Order: sequence, then C-alpha cells, then structure tokens
Amino acid sequence: MALIGVLASGGGSNLQSIIDNVESGWIPDSQVVVVVSDKKDAYALERAESHGIESLHLDPSGYVSREDYDKEVVKELGKRDVDLVLLAGYMRIITPYFVRAFKDRLMNIHPALLPSFPGVHGQQQAFDYGVKVSGCTVHFVDEEVDHGPIIVQAAVPVLEGDDVNSLAGRILEQEHLIYPQAVKWYVEGRLTVEGRRVRVRGVEQAGRGLRVL
Repeated sequence: MALIGVLASGGGSNLQSIIDNVESGWIPDSQVVVVVSDKKDAYALERAESHGIESLHLDPSGYVSREDYDKEVVKELGKRDVDLVLLAGYMRIITPYFVRAFKDRLMNIHPALLPSFPGVHGQQQAFDYGVKVSGCTVHFVDEEVDHGPIIVQAAVPVLEGDDVNSLAGRILEQEHLIYPQAVKWYVEGRLTVEGRRVRVRGVEQAGRGLRVL
C-alpha cells in the first residue's frame, strides 16, 4: 500500500483528481492519508475532509526560516509513513532539505511544457509569448524550481480564439489526466530515474486517451 501526502495552497482540483482515481481503484494499492496546506482557508483542506482524509494547516509565520518550516512538514509526513509526496498547487518553494528527504518520491505538476515557462503563471507566460502549443508537465522535484526529471507531459494547442483563461482551462483538463497517470506509474513501480531521464516501463499502455510526449 502506497501512502500519499499532498501539499496544496489553493482550491485543490488536482488533489481532487488524485483522490477520485485512488478511490476508484484506477490508482491501485494506494491511499491519500494527509493533505497539508500553508493556507488556513485553502479549499483543498475542505476537499480532504469531505473524503475522510486528514487535513493539516501549518502556518509558515510561526517558523524562522523556510527550512525550519519544511522540517516540520517533513516530520508530519514522516509520522504518517508517507511514501510519495505530491505538490498540487503548492505555492511555496521547496527547500533542499525537503527534496533530500523525499528524493525521487516528490512530484509536482506545472501548467506549461517544461523547461519552457517555469515559475508562477506558466499559462500566462506561454500565451504572452505567442506559442502555438502549450501544455503541462509532471516532474520529480529537485533543488531547482520546476527543473527536475520529467515524468509525463500533455500538449495543448493554442487556438486562434483563445484568451489566457480558455487556454488555462484546457491545460487544467490535461493536468487532471496526467497527474493521476504519473502517480499510477509510480505506485506500480514502473518509473526509473536515470539522470534527467525518467524511464517508464510499458509506456505504450498509458491509455485513457492521453497524448504522451
């Protein structure tokens, strides 16, 4: 049984997609055991509670440094024997301490095709740049922001009538597909990290209509 912890700062729609796929059994042999947020009013916490999942608010203002805060988060995840940590709209920069504690067990979803447009507002950056294809990326987290080895990406065409909101909405639909896919692969033991490359055993079996790059 893979025990999953999720860190979120906002609405938690990617959290919901993970919960739904765990509860349906599509992500096998797994359980979301805790959702942690740096924001007391994050709707992600309510989503967790509505599914009987422990929710935990940790206020960053009570800690001297980002690393002190991350040490507390890591300690709380350790108390619950978490195997895999998912960042789902988590708006804090993870410290090297956190990365080392969950090396190759810490995933993030980013709303652009990395390595292009890292950081916040990836959809806006891509739209303003005038790209014809955007998308989203699930990657393992390393010590640089939006930099770690890529697990899976989905491409989203930019249509002539798009504004940034319509583009972001279609990107989000793909996020809800590829994040559960990456978690499923992890739980099934199908991911191997070789430097910057993530090998996926049996990738031809991705299914679910995903366009895997």
